[in-house]
Amino acid sequence: MVKIRHYYLIQLQFLGFRYSGWQKQPNQKTIEHMLIKTLKFILPSVKFKILGAGRTDSKVSALDAKFELFIDEHPILDFDNFMSEFNANLPPDIKAVAITEVDAEFNVIQNSKSKEYVYLFAFGQKNHPFCAPFLANIIQDLDIELMKEGALLFEGIHHFKAYTARPQENTQFVRTITNCEIKENTILSANFFPKKSYALYVEGEGFIRYQVRMIMGALILLGKGELSIEEIKSSLKEHYPEQISYVAPGSGLLLHRLDFEEIN
Repeated sequence: MVKIRHYYLIQLQFLGFRYSGWQKQPNQKTIEHMLIKTLKFILPSVKFKILGAGRTDSKVSALDAKFELFIDEHPILDFDNFMSEFNANLPPDIKAVAITEVDAEFNVIQNSKSKEYVYLFAFGQKNHPFCAPFLANIIQDLDIELMKEGALLFEGIHHFKAYTARPQENTQFVRTITNCEIKENTILSANFFPKKSYALYVEGEGFIRYQVRMIMGALILLGKGELSIEEIKSSLKEHYPEQISYVAPGSGLLLHRLDFEEIN
């Protein structure tokens, strides 16, 4: 007898500060682990599995993450009731925002069209401790105008071998960045934030491990005067012999937007 499978796309927001990234790991608190634990509680005796649109690193947050939920035999009959029960049982730093039914042709990884990451940071002074989950804190002064100039260098098609860690044999280093710019932060605010904070926006179809954090790391080194514009230009060429030495902290990074090709 052929089993009937039902497919759903769920939009998610989470604060990643107390999690060891997305992927389920032994003896670690992860976003995937908490989702599975909660779904097992609210869908007892139902066979299901989940697949995330991508993996996030430890402490990385998301305003627009998505995962696919596969359920055998038992469809979700009332979306409002499901979302209400799901959120009531998720921890307070994870929120399910929306659910859409999709078909078997949809793939949450392959149908991803564009991702936008944002890296939030402040510099020049020690931040209030409550900023730690949201803003990377560079205590030294930075040349922010030079960093803005440097960010534009990453736009276009480049070779990003210098901007990843522990690549696999089949890692594709050539990637396209459609937008890379630094602006003042208008995404998050709080009365304990510094007067000025900044946001690096990076948009592309796909990213390799640590790529955005290492782009941010290179820009921080540029702002400190430890890296030059010419060195950044060279680092984006195929035969650049070194690796960017600084990976920016995970807690400043958030997945800001995730777009898909048309969903049937």
